[in-house]
Amino acid sequence: MSVRRVALLTAGGFAPCLSSAVGGLIERYTEIAPEVEIIAYEHGYWGLLLGKKTVIDEDVRKNAGLLHEFGGSPIGNSRVKLTNVADCVKRGLVEEGQDPLKVAAEQLKADGVDVLHTIGGDDTNTTAADLAAYLAENGYGLTVVGLPKTIDNDVVPIRQSLGAWTAAEEAAKFGRNIIGEHRSGPRMLIVHEVMGRACGWLTAAAAMKYRKDLETREFLPGIGLTKERWDIHAVYVPEQKIDLDAEAARLRGVMDEIGNVNIFLSEGAGVPEIIAEMEASGQEVKRDPFGHVRLDEINPGQWFAKQFAEKLGAEKVMVQKSGYFSRAAAANPEDLRLIKSMTDYAVECALRGEPGVIGHDEEDGDRLKAIPFPRIAGHKPFDTSTPWYVETLEAIGQA
Repeated sequence: MSVRRVALLTAGGFAPCLSSAVGGLIERYTEIAPEVEIIAYEHGYWGLLLGKKTVIDEDVRKNAGLLHEFGGSPIGNSRVKLTNVADCVKRGLVEEGQDPLKVAAEQLKADGVDVLHTIGGDDTNTTAADLAAYLAENGYGLTVVGLPKTIDNDVVPIRQSLGAWTAAEEAAKFGRNIIGEHRSGPRMLIVHEVMGRACGWLTAAAAMKYRKDLETREFLPGIGLTKERWDIHAVYVPEQKIDLDAEAARLRGVMDEIGNVNIFLSEGAGVPEIIAEMEASGQEVKRDPFGHVRLDEINPGQWFAKQFAEKLGAEKVMVQKSGYFSRAAAANPEDLRLIKSMTDYAVECALRGEPGVIGHDEEDGDRLKAIPFPRIAGHKPFDTSTPWYVETLEAIGQA
């Protein structure tokens, strides 16, 4: 396959890999196919529909390594679903009566794009799948190669999504400073709300990394600096049902003994119960273009804090969210290695015309490959029997 021009786009929520992945793709093309032109659509599918793009010039190609040092996305993100015609019309991305898939395909054709690289989570790549199918069915000669980005690590069937390791490390770092507030008042309840709509991997991994760091520190009990007060006392994820009364009784004992309770809570934990309560009281539950509940507006952390505060006899309650702190971080060394291997392979696949989402296929011995788009799905549940998670719960007395 002859590749003359490739296009990049990042979409969905941020993750600590987007800037680096963009940089990695530019570097690899420059290394092995410097004649290939590169453009980037601004703010993902938003820019593709509106024809807003940036041409990657020689200066950017020469200095693309700088992108590994930053978080966020230099080319911008948005949440746009190409098959949600009503939303695209409402936002002025297409005219009434236009098919967003056709508009996107025609823009790619007009821009002379041979390969489109999509960098995003399951929503981004299922949208890419819709676009790839439309292109194939309508005779557009274009290859779509995706990269899996999500801090939840919940893309089926990919073993490890880009950015998830860094997000867990950053959430643990955020947790350390928040838990440092535990002596700001007597009988303190701290809820650290971690991103994770339908998957608890990030919450679990952040808790594990936090406790590993805790084991390396020295304490001074004689003045009140104790490991017990700095520890995590509960971890709640969507994949496990929470017995509020039983947990309240257990945590009341912790509060009575050491004077504070620290909880790591996945934002998706208990959401069905919260939604039911809101709808029963006549409140509107708002959703995004993909149909997902807008978790920022229903505040799971506040809901759990309210449930526990009185039962624990808490005098002071603090709820803090680490999501935006974690997801816009620069990739850590572990993620940088993964990004390098995936971007290099993505370019190889693109140059030979092999479409799919790059990842280690859990259903094929964790082999790195271009996984066909129809096999990509979201909301892969976290396996709560994972040994390190079970050890975490046992260590904090929750098992």
